Amino acid sequence: MVERREFGSKDVSRVAILMALSQNRQEEKKIQEDFSKIGIRCAAVDFGGEFITSVMKIVERSVVAAKREGVINEVHQEEGAVAGATREAISQIMQKAIGLNVGGKIGIARYEEHVAVAIFFGIGLLHLNEVAIGLGHRVI
Repeated sequence: MVERREFGSKDVSRVAILMALSQNRQEEKKIQEDFSKIGIRCAAVDFGGEFITSVMKIVERSVVAAKREGVINEVHQEEGAVAGATREAISQIMQKAIGLNVGGKIGIARYEEHVAVAIFFGIGLLHLNEVAIGLGHRVI
C-alpha cells in the first residue's frame, strides 16, 4: 500500500515556483507529470508587455491556464482563488515594474485546498533587466 503524504502551502508554493522557472514546454510537462503522480496539479503560461496594461492579461492568463490544465474547475470560487493569488503575486513586484516592460512565466500549483501562483518577472528595457518573483497563495 502506498502511503499518501499531505502537502501544505509551502510545498504547493515550491511547485508553482518550479513551474514559473521552467525553461521550456518539455520541462513544464516533465514537472507536471512528476507532481501529478503525488496528487499535485500544476500549469504554466508565458506573458509579456508593458506592466500597467498587462496586469489584467496576467490575471486572465493565470485563470485560463489553470482551467485548461485541470488545476481548477470552472467554478467561481476556484477561479477567484487563482485570480486572487495572481493579484497578490503581482502586488509584490509592482513598485519595481511600474512604467516598464515585463515578461516571464506564471506557474500555478494546487494540492487539495491549497493553490499557489508564482510569477517570474523580467523587468526593464531591452537587455537591462531586473528579475523578481512574486508569490501568492489561497485556500479554496
